[in-house]
Amino acid sequence: MKLAITYDNGQVFQHFGKTEAFKIYDIVEGKVGASMVMSTNGQGHGALAGLLRGLGISVLICGGIGPGAQDALASLDITVIPGITGDVDQAVQDFVDGKLVPNTEALCNHHHEGAAHNCGAHSCGTGGCHSH
Repeated sequence: MKLAITYDNGQVFQHFGKTEAFKIYDIVEGKVGASMVMSTNGQGHGALAGLLRGLGISVLICGGIGPGAQDALASLDITVIPGITGDVDQAVQDFVDGKLVPNTEALCNHHHEGAAHNCGAHSCGTGGCHSH
């Protein structure tokens, strides 16, 4: 199985649609296998779901994510685990160990244009989301 996680300098990036990189992991026989960091090449919200599907990803771990992106990923049979913060490697290990709990409060139900607002577990300033 292949798993992707939104990535920024070793941490879970907090806005799916603006992530500049994913860390991709192979999960083999219930263990974390090889991994690599891959740039999104500036692709935004709409293209990211297709990019992940093309890589054979079946699970996405991320911070905040909006309903459009959730729907696009679900339509491609990619399971989303939202609202995750902290170290990416630890998050993946917790997933493999069955200890990773999604935080559905981090689901963004608005479009990120303009004014600052709060998306559950993270605050979003003008133009994007940033961790706490």
